Amino acid sequence: MQAVLFISQTLSTIGAVMQTKKKILLVEDDEALAAVYKSRLELEEFETMEVNNGEKALAAAIEFRPDLILLDVMMPKISGFDVLDILRNTPETANIHVIMLTALSQPKDKEKAQSLGVDEYLVKSQVVIGDVVERIKHHLGM
Repeated sequence: MQAVLFISQTLSTIGAVMQTKKKILLVEDDEALAAVYKSRLELEEFETMEVNNGEKALAAAIEFRPDLILLDVMMPKISGFDVLDILRNTPETANIHVIMLTALSQPKDKEKAQSLGVDEYLVKSQVVIGDVVERIKHHLGM
């Protein structure tokens, strides 16, 4: 009887953990970098979806309903700046946390992202993956 109760409680706990897994949409056109980030995010127990351009990012934001989007700027089809602008002006996506992770380090680029409503702007050459994970957790209240 105790074994059955233990198994029941364990399954209940696993179910609760699975339901509360935070969802991250990773938008990155560099396949190698995207693979590294996806692996680390999954290791950190995030449910992760990866797309490689801005057009797919907009569709995935509606379908996947992420808690946070990790968004590159320089991408094919639609730039990260334009994706952010559209996200912020679409009722279904306006409140999704967005962290831009980009190679663009000029102050004017950061200012543009901030004017469009980015939650945080990180320059790839200035952070390591652990820093990015820490900032994701911060924005998700973890």
